[in-house]
Amino acid sequence: MAKLHIKKGDNVMVIAGNDKGASGRVLEVIVEKQKAIVEGVNMVKKHTKPNAQYPDGGIISKEAPIHISNLKVIDKSGNPTRIGRKIDEKTGKSVRYSKKSGEVIK
Repeated sequence: MAKLHIKKGDNVMVIAGNDKGASGRVLEVIVEKQKAIVEGVNMVKKHTKPNAQYPDGGIISKEAPIHISNLKVIDKSGNPTRIGRKIDEKTGKSVRYSKKSGEVIK
């Protein structure tokens, strides 16, 4: 399976779907399904039975996964950008970089 352009902790912007234009931090990446859970994006209502965590039960709002093709990474300058990979001259390891500005993304 190919490497994904999004990692946990990245700031991303939604480029398609109901939450188009929204941005947030990636909480989790589900590699098998090529989806990511983004903080405050794609909120759904979940009906829960009473349990130890929610003694009264009820309806809670939580983030649902969104496909990574609908996400773009936001670089340090705050612009959504495509991601490229290149070999770092100093370490010899593969690093991600912004195609728009050319800067390395952590």
